[in-house]
Amino acid sequence: MTTINDAGVLRYTAFSASPDGGNPAGVVLDAAALSAAEMLAIAAEVGYSETAFLFPARAGTDTRAGGRTYGVRYFSPLAEVPFCGHATVAAAVALAEVHGPGELLLSAPVGTIPVTVTEADGRLQATLTSVEPHNRPVAAPDLAEALAALGWAGSELDPRIPPRIAFAGAHHLVLGAATRRRLADLAYDFDRLQALMLRLDLTTLQLVWRDPSDDRVFHVRNPFPVGGVVEDPATGAAAAAFGGFARELGLVPASSTLTLHQGEDMGRPGVLTVGLRTGDPRVHVTGAAAPLG
Repeated sequence: MTTINDAGVLRYTAFSASPDGGNPAGVVLDAAALSAAEMLAIAAEVGYSETAFLFPARAGTDTRAGGRTYGVRYFSPLAEVPFCGHATVAAAVALAEVHGPGELLLSAPVGTIPVTVTEADGRLQATLTSVEPHNRPVAAPDLAEALAALGWAGSELDPRIPPRIAFAGAHHLVLGAATRRRLADLAYDFDRLQALMLRLDLTTLQLVWRDPSDDRVFHVRNPFPVGGVVEDPATGAAAAAFGGFARELGLVPASSTLTLHQGEDMGRPGVLTVGLRTGDPRVHVTGAAAPLG
């Protein structure tokens, strides 16, 4: 069995230029020889919310990025996930440090993810383009169970942000908090929420508070019990899903740049920039990344 030492795991934080912020991710640049069981074991040993495993793209894969096309799989400590935004940003920056900035194509289980890596002031950042987003209502009993697991009352929801299950590569239940204090006080029933999320095929909950001073700024938190993690510090997949959700429900203009602050309440602040473009149904999520240790 391949171990973490054999696999050459790199460690980056995504959605922060500082090692003290953002969301740590493991990155394996050449996982061609690894089985799924080995990838899962390595992700569990790394212990971050996700680790990205890259391998040469299969024959016939889209080569628009000039040959810089890779297959990718994402594993949490407990299971494989179809898409992970912060590990995508981390992996793209890790590749750019080897091959230079530019265009990449990642062939993920959920579809093709174009990524652009740029450099400014000596710092690398990556912009991923999601698969096409969509959302659907959440059934009333499921919403009630989610609130009970969180310990939230229905009156603590923001009526301007209707509960929905949003998708842009993975499913996330979006709940709007009426106050910043409600968002800050996160103490939930891990097993109860995990059971609900497994039943609904949710990757995280996207808990959102809209900044009253700027309606394009949001503070977010993401419980992630299905990955064996209490809370994700910065969640690119959820940011993409939220961007599509916010546009479709008319919460923001069709062409917008949203700023999501995440990780503040965990002591790991990160910033996720969500780009929405007129005539483009996909969502663009930008963030910096920095190596750890």
